[in-house]
Amino acid sequence: MSTMRGRNGAGTSGSMATAPGTYVLLFACRVTVCRDVGRLGRIALEPGHYLYVGSAFGPGGVRARVARHLRRDKRLHWHLDYLREALEPLEAWYTLDAVRREHEFAAALAAWRGAEGVRGFGSSDCACPSHLFALRRRPRAGRLARSTGVALAVWPCTMR
Repeated sequence: MSTMRGRNGAGTSGSMATAPGTYVLLFACRVTVCRDVGRLGRIALEPGHYLYVGSAFGPGGVRARVARHLRRDKRLHWHLDYLREALEPLEAWYTLDAVRREHEFAAALAAWRGAEGVRGFGSSDCACPSHLFALRRRPRAGRLARSTGVALAVWPCTMR
């Protein structure tokens, strides 16, 4: 399966699709961070890369959901909101098909060698052990596309 890159590096403003779909956000964490995350309690993140899996089937689709996750000024709602200040957004990987693939993507990431799920993170409404995965080395969208058979678009996150 293939990946397509965003053309103009405009982050989520402009040409990222407003259609529904499933996304994976790639973040860098530069320093050790400890944060309280809602009912999950205290979460510690070590330096490295983090992949967060979600779906966007509401108004505004993938573009609106990714833009919300990237904003710093917002009401804390999703688990990711509690960690946003500590994470540097790098890319959004997404598919715009009508199938909800977040559980499939989370299962694929959990099977990657070297990936460690943050127990219960982002998965309080499903049976997945986690929707947030830590990796020491920067992962590539093509690896997820190959392991799931789903083509992914890649968009650089320049919005801070």
